Amino acid sequence: MSSKWRKAKLALGMNLCAYIPPETNDDMPEKSTEDALLSSHNKWALGSARLSKSFSRSSKKTCSICLATMKRGDGNAIFTAECSHSFHFHCISSNVRHGNQICPVCRAKWKEIPWQATTLEPLPGRSRINPVDLSHNNGLMAVARQLPPRPISNRPVAQLFQSPDPAVFNDDESLDHKTEKAEEISTVKTPVDVESCTTITVKTYPEVPAVPQFNAYDNFTVLIHVKAPASFSGHNHSIDQSNVSPIPQTPRASVDLVTVLDISGSMAGTKLALLKRAMGFVIQNLGPNDRLAVIAFSSTARRLFPLSRMSETGRQQALQAINSLVANGGTNIAEGLRKGAKVMEDRREKNPVANIILLSDGQDTYTMNSSGGSQNESNYKLLLPTSMHRKESSGFKIPVHAFGFGMDHDALLMHSISESSGGTFSFIESEGVIQDAFAQCIGGLLSVVVKELYVTIDSVHPQIRLGSIKSGSYPNHVVPDGKTGFVEVGDMYADEERDFLVTVNVPAETLNKETSLLKVRSVYVNPLTKDTVTLDSEELRIGRPEVAGQETVLVEVDRQRNRLHAAEAMAEARAVAEQGGLASAISILENCRTMLSQTVSAKAHDRLCIALDAELREMQERLSSRHIYESSGRAYMLSGMSSHSWQRATARGDSTEGSSLVQSYQTQSMTEMLSRSQAALLSSPSAHRLVRPKPR
Repeated sequence: MSSKWRKAKLALGMNLCAYIPPETNDDMPEKSTEDALLSSHNKWALGSARLSKSFSRSSKKTCSICLATMKRGDGNAIFTAECSHSFHFHCISSNVRHGNQICPVCRAKWKEIPWQATTLEPLPGRSRINPVDLSHNNGLMAVARQLPPRPISNRPVAQLFQSPDPAVFNDDESLDHKTEKAEEISTVKTPVDVESCTTITVKTYPEVPAVPQFNAYDNFTVLIHVKAPASFSGHNHSIDQSNVSPIPQTPRASVDLVTVLDISGSMAGTKLALLKRAMGFVIQNLGPNDRLAVIAFSSTARRLFPLSRMSETGRQQALQAINSLVANGGTNIAEGLRKGAKVMEDRREKNPVANIILLSDGQDTYTMNSSGGSQNESNYKLLLPTSMHRKESSGFKIPVHAFGFGMDHDALLMHSISESSGGTFSFIESEGVIQDAFAQCIGGLLSVVVKELYVTIDSVHPQIRLGSIKSGSYPNHVVPDGKTGFVEVGDMYADEERDFLVTVNVPAETLNKETSLLKVRSVYVNPLTKDTVTLDSEELRIGRPEVAGQETVLVEVDRQRNRLHAAEAMAEARAVAEQGGLASAISILENCRTMLSQTVSAKAHDRLCIALDAELREMQERLSSRHIYESSGRAYMLSGMSSHSWQRATARGDSTEGSSLVQSYQTQSMTEMLSRSQAALLSSPSAHRLVRPKPR
């Protein structure tokens, strides 16, 4: 019988994969250059037609595609091109299989390319070794996976490969496992810390502090301002640009995250390489108590692995699955979302925070085309499982944060999906910033400090009635008698702020020198302790002098009026542009800019007002022609509308760059994660050269 070592070499010669058990073997030869192909910790031995003749002597050398280190003994074959740039073989081979024969770093055209045999037949006279399944299976390469709860060393190689999706996704990894000792220490928190970290702040501001005693008003504006507590994450560590190890985690709510990724044929090449890099960053920055599942879709959808904890083992398995993705086939967004929702619905256990990330670069070529009729915005609901509609689901509320990738995606579809589910829509215009866009998003998801926030506004004066509540995309309701109103806010990230404008009537006063208007009650769940917290604000009062004074509208109120006016102008301009009226859309935005320039906020040089003007000007430029509007203007406007309606940061255009003014809703956690992403890219000088931003 052949030795285990001989089987490994045979597999390498056939460009196949073999699993090498950790037990020692007497007939194994002494260490040679071949031992760099094997890991001492239950890893895959991968074969290639051309292996690197030398390995990096520095542990800091990384693969320009996946950012993982390339060093002797890590179990990965390395390909060095004639241009001298090196990559993990499994990272670069998927590009080559689809006709890409240029270096992702320097763009040099290769004469010799990494090759992988397609035959799975054993060599004559040799016993057959279980091969890797290279069939694309409707656009998805079968992916090897390991299940941590089971002892891998006792399992046949064939069981490590991706099996068909089960009927019920109730195989999520248990939350009861203890983390590694070092990781446990990093998540210790005292009761005092927990309490101080989860108390929101509620403030109320009247339009003006006082109104004449004998005057009555029908539409007096009151601002309700809610701010989430600060998180301690990131305050006690610095960014390390030399590696991509996880950020030290302070106590926070653990996350269940499902990423639904487009790997259709249009993603082949650089796009897929950049997506793999971005997902690698996400995986490396999830904590050991966070769980991740990945749905990859093209013509159909497949779950790559169950919802699994991102322990050290979990991260390795997730990275292996991501790196094996191959782009092929059509774009079936509905099927990808259906499986993503099913992972969340079927899980046996639940982390406090749950979100879905959807990325696509194209148009849905299945559900929309087969639905019949025109593809208008109302039809996009067909792509979202009923259980995921925020307004139609009472128990299942999982936001879908949608990312439109490149110039050819369906921005209306992606925005509709995110809006219906309670998530945000981001526009990734330049392919190279996909990692930064993901970083900004997960920076928020990993910092949730308030859950299920419900704000109640009560009139405290017998004659005062609530009129309207302007809350953007957050559902609100005023009871028929006008005495009480509600806003359903949901989850809040650390340091996030929410502002709602409420109109009330103010009666004339004949006896009192002040009038009590309203008070606010906030009810929410502490995600760390699971306790329900109730907070009551003080009553809001305004002065009632006998003689009218020179009262100026408070900047806090004026600022939010400007935000709402700008958001309404964006929506109106987009609707007009969809009908072909680009000149009219530009005029609408120009009128809004003129109005903003005359406000109290503008005169006070308010940052939000300046940012709104810059954003409106950018939108005008993207309305200059039909081609520009359809390739980038529509997506940019929809992402802006999403950001302002949810009061949450989204990526759009250059909004993740430090020079951008469109950062009004970025929190400290988002900024820190974004800085970490950029530091990781800087630590690999070739990374940012993969893609040059496309000119508009």
